[in-house]
Amino acid sequence: MSLPLEGLTAIVTGAGRGLGRAEALELARLGAAVVVNDYGQPGRDGSGEASAAPAEEVAAEIRATGGKALAHTGDVADFQQVQELVELAVGEFGKLDILVNNAGILRDRMVFSMTEEEWDAVIRVHLKGHFSTTRFAAAHWRERSKAAGGPVYGRIVNTSSEAFLAGSAGQPNYAAAKGGIVGLTTSTALALAKYGVTANVICPRARTRMTADVFGKPEPETDGLDPLAPEHVAPLVGYLASPAAAQVNGQLLVVHGGMVAVVERPRVQAKFDTKQDTFTYDELDALLTPYYADRPEGETFAAVEVLGLKGQV
Repeated sequence: MSLPLEGLTAIVTGAGRGLGRAEALELARLGAAVVVNDYGQPGRDGSGEASAAPAEEVAAEIRATGGKALAHTGDVADFQQVQELVELAVGEFGKLDILVNNAGILRDRMVFSMTEEEWDAVIRVHLKGHFSTTRFAAAHWRERSKAAGGPVYGRIVNTSSEAFLAGSAGQPNYAAAKGGIVGLTTSTALALAKYGVTANVICPRARTRMTADVFGKPEPETDGLDPLAPEHVAPLVGYLASPAAAQVNGQLLVVHGGMVAVVERPRVQAKFDTKQDTFTYDELDALLTPYYADRPEGETFAAVEVLGLKGQV
């Protein structure tokens, strides 16, 4: 019996550690050849001995279990390096089928004290990084589709965050980037559907090096798998990358701790029409002020209820 991703090639960005590593290992376990991307060069371990780059360590881990994997240590927000990343996957394995965008950084600070560099750095790595890889992968699939005269196989899994859905007061850069990724995903889903490509976005909650200050360390008395372990997220990525998810496109899913929640798209809650040629201040005051007068204090467009979602784990 063949594995669901057998014969397929995947790129996973930010896969040297944490969530990306778990996703790369899961895709490999399901049969995919994986190009493991993570920005970073070989360094030194605690004893001063030379150590491999994180991407190469994960690639070696996959190969050690009989899988196929290559490492790439380029910058996902650099067009030239991303083009080389896609070319590496195609050159080594013949084609690209799956793109998982996970790479990211944090530069947390309140909006009134955030620096320009802190804003630019997060937008660059998260949002431009997602766009850069999507751009070259999409071009590859479009060319293949033209050559084939019909749809080909393509899967994109992007990574947003509950910081976008629920709002995060100390992360204006991160929340903005993650919101932009959702817009990029829905646009890409519509643009590439005719070529056979799906694009979906997940909002994972996981305890990783990047989120250590947010979630802290697991409780010492916790039995079994940590509810915030990245391994809870990876199977959903594997599913979205698979042929079984052909009808799942342009969707946003929250995932953590043994739970997957499908998030409904925004809907119009109320509509007001002017009784004149155009609205006046007084007419808007008469309509909108009483409408908002009875709303719960602090309620905004943010869906803070997602933070209360819990699985059975």
